[in-house]
Amino acid sequence: MTWPRRTLGRSTVTLGALSLGGAPLAGLGAPVDAEAARRTVDAAWDAGIRGFDTAPHYGLGLSEQRLGAALAERPRADWTLSTKVGRLLVPTDGGPAAGHDGAHGFPGAPATHRRVWDFSADGVRRSLESSLERLGLDRADLVLLHDPDDHERQALTEAYPALERLRAEGTVGAIGVGMNQSAMPARFVRDTDIDAVLLAGRYTLLDQDGLTELLPLAAERGVAVVIGGVFNSGLLADPRPGASYDYRPAPAPLVRRALRIQEIAGRHGVPLRAAALRFPLGHPAVASVLVGARSAAEVRDAVAMFRHPIPDGLWEELRAEGLLPAHVPVPSRGETAPG
Repeated sequence: MTWPRRTLGRSTVTLGALSLGGAPLAGLGAPVDAEAARRTVDAAWDAGIRGFDTAPHYGLGLSEQRLGAALAERPRADWTLSTKVGRLLVPTDGGPAAGHDGAHGFPGAPATHRRVWDFSADGVRRSLESSLERLGLDRADLVLLHDPDDHERQALTEAYPALERLRAEGTVGAIGVGMNQSAMPARFVRDTDIDAVLLAGRYTLLDQDGLTELLPLAAERGVAVVIGGVFNSGLLADPRPGASYDYRPAPAPLVRRALRIQEIAGRHGVPLRAAALRFPLGHPAVASVLVGARSAAEVRDAVAMFRHPIPDGLWEELRAEGLLPAHVPVPSRGETAPG
């Protein structure tokens, strides 16, 4: 069974409420073999997931290769694929010896290429052409400008217009930006005609920065938001001293806050992971939650958590305890078990 889909902006591209993130398929944090990656995608498909996200950055193209191979036999009209531009993969001339940057979170990445930032119009086209070759596709459903934090001017004046042209040509169905901050994506929503924003880590049970400007603006402009990083890189999946928060050791006050949320969720019979996964969909601008998985078991767990019933009383108690601001929207009871 597949889940109901929402349209991204004014495009015809759609996404279901839960999508699969492709970074772990390339061994984010620790190597993942090809067969495990294939089983992960198969498990997502069997669970009704039809949205898949990847990027050249993920394992120096390895995620795109594996995802493309795993989806090759599926009916193309049945699934949505997003990838990203902004980093070109340039062949190395000395193998693993010189300049291999595959470690950048992907210790198993091949040593044949290195990443080079490029938000020029030519760089966007070259990046997408290479991605489509790795994916084995002739088009991408959604293409995002990936982490243009230090390249804002070029991203707005060169990369974005290039994506607009690709969308007009039909090579790309929808366009947007994917970042770990909310301020710059809000500018894109205000000043451009993007269809979607992928916001990672900034709209979670611990961090609602995206609500300051981006999410209300996206709702007003009809721009769809995909929320990634709902576990804040680990703390909301397994809160404990030493857990990771935004890829660093979590500060003690945040650990205590996460443990308190977990305690309250437990009183309502809700695993913390379930609350973290469901929370973002309380906002009307949010079209999908993106969750990464490195095994079939992790996919099945994520789906089970996502479908777990959540009573309204949980959100009410979190607000009463000051763990969620009163103005933060939350899912209604009728939305607790999509699909």
